This record gives sequence, C-alpha cells and structure tokens, in this order.
Amino acid sequence: MTEKKKTFYITTPIYYPSAKLHIGHTYCTAIADTIARYKRRAGFDVRFLTGSDEHGQKIQRIAEAMGITPLEYTTDIVKGFQNLWKKMNISNDDFIRTTEPRHEKVVQELFQKAYDKGDIYKSTYEGWYCTPCETFWTEQKLGENHTCPDCGRPVERIQEESYFFKMNKYADRWLKFIEDNPDFIQPESRRNEMIQFVKQGLEDLCVSRTSFDWGIKVPFDPKHVVYVWFDALVNYISALAPDDPSSDLYERFWPADLHLVGKEIVRFHSIIWPIMLMSLELPLPKKVYGHGWLIVDGTKMSKSLGNVIDPIPLIDTYGSDALRYYLLSEIQLGHDGNFTLPNFVQRVNSDLANDLGNLLNRTVAMIEKYHGGVITAMPSVSEFDISLKEMAEETVSTYEQCMENYELNRALKAVWAFIGRTNKYIDETMPWVLAKGANEGDAERLQTVMYHLAEALRIIAVLVDPVIPTGAPKIWEQLGLSGFETALLDDVRAWGGLASGTKVQKGQPIYPRFDMPEMVEATPVEEPAQEEEAQDIPPIKENIEYDDFAKLDLRVATVLTCEKVKKSKKLLKFTLDVGVEERTVVSGISQYYEPEQLIGKKVIYLANLAPKKLMGIESYGMILSASDFADNLEVTNIDSLPAGSLVK
Repeated sequence: MTEKKKTFYITTPIYYPSAKLHIGHTYCTAIADTIARYKRRAGFDVRFLTGSDEHGQKIQRIAEAMGITPLEYTTDIVKGFQNLWKKMNISNDDFIRTTEPRHEKVVQELFQKAYDKGDIYKSTYEGWYCTPCETFWTEQKLGENHTCPDCGRPVERIQEESYFFKMNKYADRWLKFIEDNPDFIQPESRRNEMIQFVKQGLEDLCVSRTSFDWGIKVPFDPKHVVYVWFDALVNYISALAPDDPSSDLYERFWPADLHLVGKEIVRFHSIIWPIMLMSLELPLPKKVYGHGWLIVDGTKMSKSLGNVIDPIPLIDTYGSDALRYYLLSEIQLGHDGNFTLPNFVQRVNSDLANDLGNLLNRTVAMIEKYHGGVITAMPSVSEFDISLKEMAEETVSTYEQCMENYELNRALKAVWAFIGRTNKYIDETMPWVLAKGANEGDAERLQTVMYHLAEALRIIAVLVDPVIPTGAPKIWEQLGLSGFETALLDDVRAWGGLASGTKVQKGQPIYPRFDMPEMVEATPVEEPAQEEEAQDIPPIKENIEYDDFAKLDLRVATVLTCEKVKKSKKLLKFTLDVGVEERTVVSGISQYYEPEQLIGKKVIYLANLAPKKLMGIESYGMILSASDFADNLEVTNIDSLPAGSLVK
C-alpha cells in the first residue's frame, strides 16, 4: 500500500490593494515562498496561497475619487502584485481575490451558519472606526487625540445599524486552547500580547456595514455588506473550495499548517479567526506566526516619511535572488530587520558573488582544466576530505532542524559556514600543486579533491534552492546534472550521490559583483564650529602594553533585537549576533536612541568583558560608543564587515 504523502498548507495575508508596492510585501511573501520550497524539497505535498483583499470603505472611497469602479481599481493593482511575485520567483499555487465568486459563496455560507447558530445578532454600532485599518475601537483603546492605536491616523465617529458576532462568548474557550497549544501563536512575545488582550475582555465584533455597499452582501439582509475582516479571513478556506465538486483540496489541506502574517495583524489571525472557526465548528489552523517589520535605515517604512522602498528597481538591478537572500539571511524571523542599500550590496558581493559564485567558478574551471570536465568518484583519504564530508552531513541536519523551526537565517548561516569550509578545502588541498604531478599519487589525489568539491556543490545547490531559486538550478546544471526540479532533501543527506563520469558544463558566473552605491546627501552649510577649550578635553590616559590591549576581544556584532528595559529610563536590552553565537547585552543609552533605530545596525562589541547583572538581566559584554562634551552620544557603527569580524 502506497504511503500517503505528507501535506503542508501555508498562507500569507491577502494583501490590501495599495497603489504603491513596497519591499515589505516582498519580505513576507519571500519568507512564505522559502518555507514552501523547502517543504517541497522535504517531500511534502505543498499548497501555498497568497492573494488580495479588495473590499471595504477605503477602496470604495479611492475608486470614487478616481471616477472608476472599485473592481477596476483593484484589478489594476492586483496585476502589479502578480507581476512582482513573478519577478521574485514566488511559487504560490493559488492567488485568491476576495471579489471572486468562489470566495463570495463561502463567505455567505459561513456567515449564515454563524447566524443560524445564534452567534450573530443585529444591533446598532456607535463608536470609533479607523478606515485605513478597517478596525473598530473603543474609547479606552484609542491613542492620543482620538487616533488609531495601530496606525496613528485619526479615527471617525460612526453610527449605523450592524450585525455583531459574539466574540466574548468564546473568550474562555480561546484561552484554554492557547494554554493547551502554546506554540499556536509565534513568536512567544506575540502570544503573550494576545493573551493579555483577551484577558482584558473581548467585545462583540461588528461584522456588517450599511454606510457603503462595496462588499459581499449579507445573505439574509442584503442592505448590509460583510465587514471586511470576516470576509477577508475566510479566504484561507474559500481558496480550498473551488467550483469543481470533485476537488479534495479542503480534505487534504485544512487545517492550515502556517498562517504567516505581519505582527500588526496577528490579533485578527490569532484571536478573531480562531473564534470564528470555533463558532463554525471548523478545525483551527496549526500555527500563526507574526513576523516583524522591515526597517529602512533605522526607521519603520512610512509613506508620510517617504522611506518606502520599491522592490522592482532593486530586482531589476541586482536580481531577485539577491533581494531574497538578503532579506532572509539578514533578518531573524519574528524580529524587525533593518534594510540599508550599502549593506545589501556588500552582502550580495561577499556571500553570493565571492563565497558561492567563486566556489562554483573555480571548481568547474579546475575540473575542465585538469580532467577534461569529467568528474571521477574517489574515496576520502585525508583528514581534509573526511572533515568536509562530515561537515556536509552535519550541515544538512542543522539546516533541516532550523528550517523546521522557521529559523531561516540560522539555516542559511549553517549553509554558508559549509560554503566557507569548502572554499578553505581548496586552500588546504592546493589542487594547482597536485596538478604538477611532482609526487606519486598526486593524480589520484587531484581526482579526489575535484570530486569532493563537486559533491559539496551538489549538496549546496539543494540547500540554497528555497532562498535563491534562480541560481541554485544553475549550480546543478554546471555540475552536469539533470532533474533538479525533482531533487529532494533526502538525496543530499548522505555523501557520495554524485555519479562517477559526470561531465561538468561551465557557464557564466551566476552572481556578478556590484559597485558599492554612492550614498551622498546634501548637507546644509553651517557656521564653523568654535574650537573646543583645551581644558574641556580629557587628557590621554597612561600608556598600556600591547599585551594588555590584545586581551580585549573586540568584534563586529549585528543587533538582532533591541527593547527598553522595564522600570529603567536608561537601559536598553540587546540581542547581538556575534558571528559564533548570540549574546544578550544591556546598555545605558536609552536616552539617545529608540530601540527600532538600532535593529540591524552593526556595532563594535567587547565580547570578553565579565558578565554583569543589570535590572535582573545578565549582560555579556559591552557595546562601544563615543560621546562629546555636550552630552551627545553615538554608537559606533560598521556597515561593510560581517558579524564576528575581529576589530584590531
């Protein structure tokens, strides 16, 4: 009997039709695509869904102002999304629009079911509403000057007849579910936020509107349209219920394995959606993961600030692999991540062009030069061979574990460590010396070295494919292999899968190097600064011996997370990537920086300072900064070197 194939259903939020695409859209979808591609390589039957959320008052207002129908407006923007996904090599199996008949049918059926059960009732809504967020708010939860606590924009006071969904009826059941399923909401910080939100008390949710008509009609009261969040969330099920009655998509893939969403909409997906499903007596998804925001040069992207990055020019200039690799390797999933163009280009050059690209170029060129392009399978005979083989197998294991835990950047770190080890193997074995044949056995030894390099690249190609799907198949092709689309993770678990007699096919470099962009900004002309009084400058301290300085372990470290320490006006708590591990550091610079300004920065870190407990937090080491005599302070920042680099 044939074993049933494991299934995996992953979704991104259906994106709101914004007139301007930005790199944040790209980030979320690239994460989901990487996970989907990995699961396919791991042997799963994968369903990957994305789409567009097209109803609501905001859409209707924009379309009316433009003199077109809402559907005309959203259709044009949806084309932009689909073009971006194509450029990014997104492998979604379906793209659902909430304006499609298949979606409307399911929404009306589920709305009717909840109504028949007594969980939806008619009343009058009077209160505050944020049109951009499509969210109702109580007076107590509003920001200053009656602003939306999510987006900060002014809210509107509205009064209209509406239907309400009995959210509070299911609050205790929801809390019990979260207690029994502690991994349902990830990361842990999001789960804690949601638990506190529910414990503060849930109000019944307004689920219909009468003040506009752009939406799905309530089946038993057509003057009402279904509130956009009840409508939008249903897409995850309606996409599995196509018109074909013989389809088994719902039976195969529901409940969803992973809803991947931005942290700003975790509440809708982890509270409202599960409670809707409880009312409808349908299985709940297995996990909701709220990823962080993409910060641009230390500031959250905002149209009003003008720092929204259009991904299309980046893709056209540097390629989709470059953007995908940077976003997934630079940012720890669940945390905010910083994007700077110089850092992006530096990572593309060092990791893709130098480390991976040059490894492939050198290997294929040497096999062609020394052996006419033919690879001969040879056994491991030296400690270098055995070390490379063992690390390959360890890398596959670590990679799989990290990917299963959605630690995507750690998985990539493991693969790039193996790439670095393979490059080092070339220096250790010196094939150019072996090619001279000065010693007996050099010819066989050279064949062994070439086989080991090619076999390492075969394994690397499969591991990197989920992240760089344009370059990975080219590695495979240049090794003279075929059938990459069907290669599985199981095929690279064990060393020696590359057949003897395989003939390489040298091609163009898969990743070019790019010149560093010039980031020159105009600065206002200022009056010359007054010279500092000599007595204000502290004298230089006494000389120390070089050996004393050499005891300091100074390194470049990347700020992964940063948050204020509760009950402290001065302290910030950092998580640093120091190359070989992550460290927690507490620093008294809260009065100079907001936490989000520092996420993604590369700082100079004193790694071997004895740990010290501050406000109950164990702090390991120190972040270096400089200050002047007017109480100004700046953290030292290095853009061009990777985490772990030594400061000498």
